[in-house]
Amino acid sequence: MSENKTAPVLEAQGIVKVFGQHRALDSVDFSALPGEVHALLGENGAGKSTLIKILTGAYQPDGGVLLLDGQPITLRDPLHGQGYGIGTVYQEVNLLPNRSVAENLFLGRQYTRFGLVDRKKIDAAARELLSRYGLDIDVRAELSEFSVAVQQIVAIARAVELSGKVLVLDEPTASLDRNEVQRLFEVVRSLKAKGLAIIFITHFLDQVFDLADRVTILRNGKKVATQTLNTLTTTDVVRMMLGKDVAFEHHPHTLSGGRLGAVRVRFQDIGRKGMAPFDLSVHEGEVVGVAGLLGSGRTEVARLMFGVDAAEVGTFHVDGKPVTIRNPAQAVAAGFGFCPEDRKQDGIFGDLSVRENIIIALQAKLGWFKALNREDQIELAGRYAEALDIRAASHDMPVRLLSGGNQQKVILARWLAIDPTFLILDEPTRGIDVGAHAEIVRTINRLREEGLALFVISSEIDEVVAYSNRIVVMRDSEMVAELTGDDIASDAIVQAIAGTNERNLAIRTKRPTMQ
Repeated sequence: MSENKTAPVLEAQGIVKVFGQHRALDSVDFSALPGEVHALLGENGAGKSTLIKILTGAYQPDGGVLLLDGQPITLRDPLHGQGYGIGTVYQEVNLLPNRSVAENLFLGRQYTRFGLVDRKKIDAAARELLSRYGLDIDVRAELSEFSVAVQQIVAIARAVELSGKVLVLDEPTASLDRNEVQRLFEVVRSLKAKGLAIIFITHFLDQVFDLADRVTILRNGKKVATQTLNTLTTTDVVRMMLGKDVAFEHHPHTLSGGRLGAVRVRFQDIGRKGMAPFDLSVHEGEVVGVAGLLGSGRTEVARLMFGVDAAEVGTFHVDGKPVTIRNPAQAVAAGFGFCPEDRKQDGIFGDLSVRENIIIALQAKLGWFKALNREDQIELAGRYAEALDIRAASHDMPVRLLSGGNQQKVILARWLAIDPTFLILDEPTRGIDVGAHAEIVRTINRLREEGLALFVISSEIDEVVAYSNRIVVMRDSEMVAELTGDDIASDAIVQAIAGTNERNLAIRTKRPTMQ
């Protein structure tokens, strides 16, 4: 669909949303036109979810206005939004799996006869409704008996019947295979042809170009651009998502410290359902950086390495010897450390003290029958707090009271205390202040120079270029490229993420085998 002067069905003007000191949305404009699919893109923290919640009534804006068919509206909640014709379908189908398909379609608006639910009429209406979506299924069967793709179509049918003006699809294809995606897209295209305005949130860029007419890109709570897809390339979209502050000139990469040491860890054909097997070695004194968009498989690789998700195929080697890693306890025993992306949920123990958070991994490795005495705990916590400049009024204060940057340093100290063989850092600088950010980067460089093997995931392209000996690029749950030497540069990473190779770099595409 080309740019036109059709009036928007739903429009947001100057939307502002503030949570405490954080400005989640900063004067954002957005519009959904009838008969179009409008993709909404952005990395974690860009503001996508907040904007969708405002458009559907889950949140109320702190500034700006919503317009429906040109008239200002105020939405109290999602049910109120449905009354205005705005429906939402999420990645996790928000229906009742233990009730029939027909019951789910007409829940809350059942046909009755003589004061009783008229199941025969409901079943007939459900069959007629689903026939419009190309579904011929037993509507009396429980919803859970059908595939996720069918459940998504049922959810869409219900949302359209309840709403009928605007349909928001939030990551609807995340759990679908290729054929199921195409089936869902056929349904979406038929709704678009009937004049519905469709907002499409996804992290699969190929699907955006396959389905959408326009795209709006958010970054750090601000709108970067709204453009028609036929004026953009995948590389254009990636660059806007990752930030104009990224230096796209090619910078030859040089590393101090000379040659790498021996291979410390080897992941040989490690994989599981939904994740292509990967073969990766990491040496002493080496940082392997990981780049890729949200949903590309970055965190899933880290979770496989640390045994959070058990690998279904492949073998692990440490210093040339096979080891078994099917859970985090076995990973710690092998000398692995893991700083997760979501430090509040998966990293810190909020009500435990700074000292207890630092010593807990070492204590687990030693076993609870070799408990560290309080003096040893105080000495250890003090040593790492000084080394990493952890700023706390007391090491006995709850770690949840620290700033995000200091919490991140506490998690890093926890794993350094076990003298690790291999350290995995997933977004170690996300959401922390500039000073703490710089300190974390200096620590990564120092650990590399001291001979540690590191695997570091980051959305900050300039950052990962600065400290990586090698960079692997993830796309669609697969390692699709490896960059080494002079090819380690921002523009090369962007092109690999986008699936292009504009400069004809010596980038190894397909699944790399790294020695």
